[in-house]
Amino acid sequence: MAQTTQPPEDDTGGSTDPGPAVRMENITKRFPGVVANDQVTLEVERGSVHTLLGENGAGKSTLMNVLYGLYQQEEGTVYLNGEEMNFQTPQDAIDAGIGMIHQHFMLVDTMTVAENVTLGNEPRKWNGLAYDAKRAREAVRELSETYNFDLDPTARIEDISVGEKQRVEILKTLYRGADVLIFDEPTAVLTPQEVDELFRIVEELTEQGKTLIFITHKLGEAMEISDDITVLRDGENVGTADPATATRESLAELMVGREVMLDVEKDDVEAGKPSLSVSDLVVEDDDGVRQVDEVDLTVHEGEILGIAGVDGNGQSQLVDSVVGLEVPDEGTVELYGEDVTDVSRREHIARGMSFVPEDRQARGLVMDFDLVENALLGNQYDPAYTNGPRVDWGTTREHAEDIIDKYDVRTPNAGTASESLSGGNQQKFIVGREILRDSDVIVASHPTRGVDVGSIEFIHDQMLELREEGKGVLLVSSKLDEVQQLSDRIAVIYEGEIVDVVDPDEVTDRDIGLLMAGEMPDEYGGESE
Repeated sequence: MAQTTQPPEDDTGGSTDPGPAVRMENITKRFPGVVANDQVTLEVERGSVHTLLGENGAGKSTLMNVLYGLYQQEEGTVYLNGEEMNFQTPQDAIDAGIGMIHQHFMLVDTMTVAENVTLGNEPRKWNGLAYDAKRAREAVRELSETYNFDLDPTARIEDISVGEKQRVEILKTLYRGADVLIFDEPTAVLTPQEVDELFRIVEELTEQGKTLIFITHKLGEAMEISDDITVLRDGENVGTADPATATRESLAELMVGREVMLDVEKDDVEAGKPSLSVSDLVVEDDDGVRQVDEVDLTVHEGEILGIAGVDGNGQSQLVDSVVGLEVPDEGTVELYGEDVTDVSRREHIARGMSFVPEDRQARGLVMDFDLVENALLGNQYDPAYTNGPRVDWGTTREHAEDIIDKYDVRTPNAGTASESLSGGNQQKFIVGREILRDSDVIVASHPTRGVDVGSIEFIHDQMLELREEGKGVLLVSSKLDEVQQLSDRIAVIYEGEIVDVVDPDEVTDRDIGLLMAGEMPDEYGGESE
């Protein structure tokens, strides 16, 4: 169990002011070949929202994992409400009133909201012999109403939205009595509307006296939600900023250590012939409901065609059909005039199509493979890397090291398991592998999801370079500003249909937002595909 030391008494015999809710003093945490946290000191005031901002691999999650008891520091001290703590396990931290909401949800899909929230702390009946489902539902309903979460305790996790799943995770920590809540990249999988709802919940939590620590790399969110912002870089605390006076530019420079171009500068490029064509594409689910409804799209050489839409409007099914992961129910997909509708993903690669998947862990990497092995994925039939059944591991390692170097993947070496990397570094590795395939067409689904500001700048530059080289790029992103800045044309998708294709220079955010909601603006610069 956690060991505690009481705060010193003052001259009158009473306890001194406990000070901040959390104080982490000179924390050092090392892994083989890496100093993840180097003498980091952090103070978080009670009832505030304190953001940890930094690039992927800067040490943000490691520091919070020390606070949560997942890691034990080699040096330094943790204080909670003025008491020295020595957490040996996450249960120690939970017992002390600390909760952590992880980026990747830890929920059982087949169980209800109430069952997930109370899991491990279930109310019992009949002298503890049975689970009291009624009391569990009542407790979760009451807690949900207290914080205006609007959750149905009887709903199954597999049937609710991503934003609702996150609220379930938050309720789990509150049910266990958390006063300090750690959010690890909380908006990485949320739509803009769900982000707004999360921020409303944050306000509700702080009004109830909770203390929140946000881990993020998103400048706008940090400035909007925070009372204080601490920036980590290369494992060190490089400064704490007041969001009321800080600027996006000053925070970005603190994060990266250099000036960062936050706005995309795009040169004019004359589009060439069609490279990717989609005609009358239809994808149905198991119940026969159309997820993609007669979509027509054309990507030209030297063009970035962006797909804008709220997540869940058919983007995933459209992309899977285009890249060869799913055969559509109707319609055709062509690469340079050749029908590839029914060919495998392997054949798509051979014919010159790279793919950055939406879910990096499920689709982009084998998590327990090291980076050398993951560099081989998609290249395992390429004579440059294999000779019959034999893999040229020397060449493959050089390729992995090339990706790591060019895309600034923060890792001790190429032999590191993918699961040991932060989410952003996993993403950079995948983007690097797919771009270095030197394909003629690149389908990029959320290429900068979970990636820090410096890496976003780099990936955007790479996308624009592909465009200048005459490649065709199909970009799918939930970040409207990313789609607007990078795309030559934007196709807006709603309920599986392309409702219009617009010129980003001719329409406003409001126009695109209305189209994304299935409404047609009164007057704007739309066009027909």
